[in-house]
Amino acid sequence: MPNALFRKKHLSQLLSDTEAEDHKLRRALTVWDLIALGVGCIIGVGVFVLPGVEAAKHAGPGIILSFAIAGLACGCSALCYAELAAMIPVAGSAYTYGYATLGELPAWIIGWDLLLEYMVAACLVSIGWSAYLVNLLNNILRPWGAQLPAALVNAPLDWSDTAHRFVTTGAVINIPAIFIVGLLTILLVRGVKESSRINLIIVIVKLAVIVFFIVLAVWHVKPANWQPFMPFGFGGIMTAAAIVFLAFVGFDAVSTAAEEARNPQKDMPIAIMTSLAIATILYMAVSAIMTGVVPYHKLGVPDPVALVLNELQMPWASAIVSIGALAGITSVLLVLILAQPRILFAMSRDGLLPPGLSKVHRRFGTPHRTTVLTGLIVAVASGLLPIRIVAELCSIGTLFAFIIVCSGVIVLRYTRRDIHRPFKTPLFPVLPAMGVLLCAYLMANLPKTAWERFLIWLAIGLTIYFLYGRRKSVLVNVPDEIAGPPAKASH
Repeated sequence: MPNALFRKKHLSQLLSDTEAEDHKLRRALTVWDLIALGVGCIIGVGVFVLPGVEAAKHAGPGIILSFAIAGLACGCSALCYAELAAMIPVAGSAYTYGYATLGELPAWIIGWDLLLEYMVAACLVSIGWSAYLVNLLNNILRPWGAQLPAALVNAPLDWSDTAHRFVTTGAVINIPAIFIVGLLTILLVRGVKESSRINLIIVIVKLAVIVFFIVLAVWHVKPANWQPFMPFGFGGIMTAAAIVFLAFVGFDAVSTAAEEARNPQKDMPIAIMTSLAIATILYMAVSAIMTGVVPYHKLGVPDPVALVLNELQMPWASAIVSIGALAGITSVLLVLILAQPRILFAMSRDGLLPPGLSKVHRRFGTPHRTTVLTGLIVAVASGLLPIRIVAELCSIGTLFAFIIVCSGVIVLRYTRRDIHRPFKTPLFPVLPAMGVLLCAYLMANLPKTAWERFLIWLAIGLTIYFLYGRRKSVLVNVPDEIAGPPAKASH
């Protein structure tokens, strides 16, 4: 029993699975497509949503430091992701890496955790998208004395910290959030290359709007607004760093598309590190300007960039930024809804989830069943839940995934020295160990409620594994020593 729980899937078997006709994804993505996926997913919620919420709630102007700390932890993790993504160019990201290095039970835990991470992140982003759309349309309707009905653009549920239960808000449903999820789900079913082209256009628009905001608002910064710099103390900085960590989830999403990259060994490390570097610089710049223009305690809204420009009496600029934010957040949501189905796809192909989920569309070459399932779950959740609940829940999943990946690099370096590594994490083992420690420290700083919800999700996942996955695994009748020959190279 214990040996079965930690049986590993050899690299040669992982690679051969990608060639099975019914489960073969189309290799269509270039390095520019991958960079655009990374930038498209990373830069969005971290600029247009999270800085305001976390500055108001946990960090104050120190949100700048929070992004720097989160970026540092991500840098260590990103280098480890780059090594494993180049070495194991298979769909599934950290789940697949865990299966190859730590065994089936740890792989299941991280796979189940990744499902939570991407699902909750997609809900968070779609709620932010809705807020910016409502701001834009209300600005357009205001001269006529009209606005969108609040009952149809807000969540009907909220969480009461005092009563420790969900309460009703008086709203009915968040229709814009449901609409955008449904639209992107249809697009992703039709093809990954088509989706990546649209994503590239959106990324260009998004970056242009962020530069526009910086140039427009930087002249209105008042250094007095940065005092006190850490109103909630250093603990608040670290709590915010743990939560804004989810804003960097994009490079993780890049690794889920490794099986659809044309030259994954070379292109994955470039895409992961380039997208992370661009994002960290822009996050810190926008956070500094945002908290310098408007006092931090006013920023706790889903659309803080629009709020800043409204405070400056620039509704025309607010409308332009809202359009850019909609574009930017759309690309984030696109990549998140692209990533989660590929985790489900990989787990199904390994037998840990029902086999019907790993079928590929004959015409489009996409995992259409898992894409539709993901879209339905995210649409329902984003239509019902408020933004602050999903923000805390997402970060713990991201951090746990990064710990697994950093640990996997260390384990493989010592246990599988024979495997060809197109890219190696520098300063080994210091950087992977730093990644583990930083992520663990950030996890420890998350609110108690985030841990409670995470453990409930984990308990549900373990129940499913022991009742279904353990018995249905493709390795169930394959002794570990012959599960696959040692892998020599992955060219």
